Amino acid sequence: MSRVVKKSPSLCTDLPLDNTDVCAKLHLLKQLLGSCFGPTGRLKQVHNNIGGHVVTTSTSSVLLPAISSSQPFVNMIKISILNHVSRFSDCGLFAAILCLALIDQSQRSPLRKNVSIKVNKHLLDVCTSYLQRGDCGCKLKLDFCSSQNLITLARSVISSKPACVLTEAETLHISKLVVQAFLLAIPCGKPGIVSLGKTVTVSVEGYSVLHSAVFPGLLINITDALFLDKVENQPLTPLRVVVFSASLSGDLSELEDGTIEVYSDADTDSQILNQLLELGKQMVKEEVKLFVCQKVINPVLQHYLRTHGIIVIERLGIALMEPLIRLTGAQPVATIHTTVPKKAYGEVGDLSIQRFGSKTLLHLHPLQQSAICTIILCHRNDTMLSELKTSLPVHFHLRDRFFNFHLVCQKTEHVLRLTLKEPFALLGGGCTETHLAAYVRHKSMNEATDVASVIGCSQTEYLLGVEAFCSSLECVAAALDHSSGNSIIDLIHGHHCTVPAESINKNMEDSVSFCGCGLVKSSPSKKWTFLNTKYKEFSPTPLYEDTTLQPCVLDSFTAKFNALQVAIETANLALDVRYIIQDVN
Repeated sequence: MSRVVKKSPSLCTDLPLDNTDVCAKLHLLKQLLGSCFGPTGRLKQVHNNIGGHVVTTSTSSVLLPAISSSQPFVNMIKISILNHVSRFSDCGLFAAILCLALIDQSQRSPLRKNVSIKVNKHLLDVCTSYLQRGDCGCKLKLDFCSSQNLITLARSVISSKPACVLTEAETLHISKLVVQAFLLAIPCGKPGIVSLGKTVTVSVEGYSVLHSAVFPGLLINITDALFLDKVENQPLTPLRVVVFSASLSGDLSELEDGTIEVYSDADTDSQILNQLLELGKQMVKEEVKLFVCQKVINPVLQHYLRTHGIIVIERLGIALMEPLIRLTGAQPVATIHTTVPKKAYGEVGDLSIQRFGSKTLLHLHPLQQSAICTIILCHRNDTMLSELKTSLPVHFHLRDRFFNFHLVCQKTEHVLRLTLKEPFALLGGGCTETHLAAYVRHKSMNEATDVASVIGCSQTEYLLGVEAFCSSLECVAAALDHSSGNSIIDLIHGHHCTVPAESINKNMEDSVSFCGCGLVKSSPSKKWTFLNTKYKEFSPTPLYEDTTLQPCVLDSFTAKFNALQVAIETANLALDVRYIIQDVN
């Protein structure tokens, strides 16, 4: 009993947002994430003081899990953002910065917390209603007849990952490959319910990014030089394929689950080997040309199959089983105790060899049009390759000691797939944020009396809440600049632009060429003002269709729409927390 330590009472923190330590940590988190935002965001190196590898990234899905905090209040916000990223794969930093900005603005405002929450809820409804309107001035409908906007959307996601260290040409090249892989993964001409295909990624280190390529079909890494002659000598007719999910090593422990009774004089090794050879004879009789096993194949069986002209692939791994099965139409065989049924065989149209650096890859061509493709992803450096893979249409990675396999989907592929459900994009470069802020200010000013009575506050309190909300949106736009520049807004369309710090004493119109998204061009008729100054509210005018101008930065509509809701709801939750009760035992 002397070893029993008396439990300490739980630690209770009253009004956490009035706690100096909590506020300091929230401010630090906001600075940390804000400095990572956008294509010129600063990289962060995170290292646990008890060991482990160093994480170099500016991506929220990698950065937030690497940051640990003993403060439950901070962890609540972090988990909320990570949950959004796991579902939508993009706009994590947007959600985090907006959430923290709303909390910060509420702290500075004289408003009561419950009034701030009510105003935020109402303005969230205003924003979501506007974004879903057909005449929304910061939304763009995607035309799938042209790949231009899809490439722009993909490029915006990839360029927001500076740890990839890509040139402009390399970013554009990868963006085109991503869109190509995305389109190849969409089944065509199939009636009824269809499922999207799979994209497999093979990493090649030490090659230029411009050597990256996309191939219809499946590429499998091979190390056996005997493959080469067999592949080149295959006939052009469809090739029969068999796929085993069961181990063919010949070990008793690998056969099946259950109890095995063995007679004392029985030679189990010979019996199992004979059974494997019988299987091999069946494969030769059935004219199988490609024999694939998810696990290990006994060397004797391998030798027998190869001497009869059959290409053998072992240790395929579970990750490649699904795309292989979908490509070939084969049914995986899970036992060696029965004859392989006819319906279990699949087919490929052709086999060929592809070489990238030190890797030799067997290319399985589909017999018919297939939604399976492979992207060969090259980079000069393995760490940068790891960061780049988190932005590509990747479902399976053949080799990567840095990659976090718990990520559900990768950013660009998921963003493009989201457009199939909602074929829209939002203007990037901070223009959506400033446009929304201008719209909310104008609408709220005109409806202040009616709305204030509905939510139960004074008109002055409502307008203070509106200003805090709009300033938070503008704070997100301003976070895109990391060079001490000035963020400005045009007073016609409500678009955002960043100008050098020295332009503050010059004619502002002369310092602006285009806005952040690239659709608003500076002209003598355009008036600009600084974001951090008071300016008269105005109704932002939607842009008329101009075929000569195309947006240069786009954001995912679905991801950002959800991120907006997550940010405001999480901020309201944080503002509503009265106590934190923490078990310190």
